[in-house]
Amino acid sequence: MQNRLICITGPTASGKTALSVALAKQRGTDIISADSMQVYRGMNIGTAKPSEEERQGVPHHMIDIVEPEEPFSVARFVELADACAQELLAQGKIPVVAGGTALYMDALIECSTFSGDETDTETRRELRILAETHGVGYVHELLHQVDPEGAARLHPNNVKRVIRALEVYRQTGMTLDAFNALHKRAEPKYQATIIGLCPQSRETLYHRIDARVDSMLADGLLEEARALHDAGKLTGTAGQAIGYKELSDFLEGRDSLENCVEVLKRRTRNYAKRQLTWLKRDDRIHWIYYNEDTQFAQLLQNATEYLDALGVS
Repeated sequence: MQNRLICITGPTASGKTALSVALAKQRGTDIISADSMQVYRGMNIGTAKPSEEERQGVPHHMIDIVEPEEPFSVARFVELADACAQELLAQGKIPVVAGGTALYMDALIECSTFSGDETDTETRRELRILAETHGVGYVHELLHQVDPEGAARLHPNNVKRVIRALEVYRQTGMTLDAFNALHKRAEPKYQATIIGLCPQSRETLYHRIDARVDSMLADGLLEEARALHDAGKLTGTAGQAIGYKELSDFLEGRDSLENCVEVLKRRTRNYAKRQLTWLKRDDRIHWIYYNEDTQFAQLLQNATEYLDALGVS
């Protein structure tokens, strides 16, 4: 069978889980999660990890595979997700890849070699200390000295990306662009059919986000965050997850719960905006838009007809 994937993407709270599960059931296949935070065990409510009921018996891969305090990289994700996809394809199934972390989804489709040693935490820690003690402008200037083009593309406040580019240079002696160009595949490993799901209006999306945050809190998000915080598990990348990071200000007595919840909602809306900015640049995506009164059956029918028209079955 060809290396084919059915990919379901879109901003947070757009309904990706329901559509991916329905399509997987319809086609007798499994789901591979492309969510950078759902890989962590115990981070269930805040990452909107699908419950057993929501999964409807459909096997989900790349969920609950590492502890929150363990390092995890996009390179490791591709290694594991690629193995899952190949196993499903060998069984005659086309995997459904679902999630809002576009970097992870794109990386799986491409299956290129990734830049540098992403487990080199010592270099990363050193650069983070420099950013904290001398300011973000200092590390951005360090990048400018060795990779002016890369520095021009990255805002100084995008500290994570700036540090990553510096890591690659220190490890390989090459700029990030040069390294990736050297190791990029001539063509993607997978032939992906990508469906994007999104409300027609931004107001509808933001309303869904606010409602989801309220639902998460009602389901015990604060208690989940407190348990992880008290166990010392919210460190590294996991500690930056939206939901847990904002509530830590309340748990550590720096702000009121009401203010932290408002910050959480605002940052989630901003995150959705950034997701859309990234995704809208990808002309491979077939978008399905909906209004508040659109029935799920119509969304599923639209997705099914699109896949069938392309012969993806």
